[in-house]
Amino acid sequence: MFRRLLPVILILLWAPFAIAQSQPKPGSKDLCPVCGMLVSKYPNWTAVVTWKNGHAHFFDGAKDMFKFLHDLPKYAPGHRKEDITGVYVTDFYNLEQIDARKAVFVIGSDVLGPMGHELVPLANKVDAADFLKDHKGRKTLVFDMVVTEILVEIDAGRF
Repeated sequence: MFRRLLPVILILLWAPFAIAQSQPKPGSKDLCPVCGMLVSKYPNWTAVVTWKNGHAHFFDGAKDMFKFLHDLPKYAPGHRKEDITGVYVTDFYNLEQIDARKAVFVIGSDVLGPMGHELVPLANKVDAADFLKDHKGRKTLVFDMVVTEILVEIDAGRF
C-alpha cells in the first residue's frame, strides 16, 4: 500500500516547490513598463504578469503592476486580459512570489517601495493584520478592490 502511495506523496510535496520555482524572475535589463525603472534592483518588491505566449512583464512594485493591468492599451498594446496566465507579487514577509489575486494588500503604511507609497503585498489576512498594526497601515485591500482611483490616492500620498 505504501509503495503505491509513495509516488503520489512525492508529487504532492514537490508540486508547490515546482510551481514557486517556475515563476519568471526579471533579468538585469528588464524595465518596468509603467515607470521605466530597472526591476532587478528591487527584488523585494518585484511583481510580474505572465502571458499565454510565455512572455512576462516585470514591475518594481504592485502599484505599477495594477496601473499596467488597468490600462493595457497604454502599457501593452496588443495584449488582452484574457491572455494573462498569472499575476504575482512578492510577499513582504517571506519575499516569495505569491498569486496577486489571493494576496492582501496594505496601503497607507510607513513602509515605502521603490516608487514611494506602495501597496504592500501579504500572503494572508493574519500577516496583513500584523503588518497593519506594526507599520501604521490604514487599510487592507484584496485584488479586485484595487481600482484606478485608489492608485491615484496612493500616488498623491492620501493613503
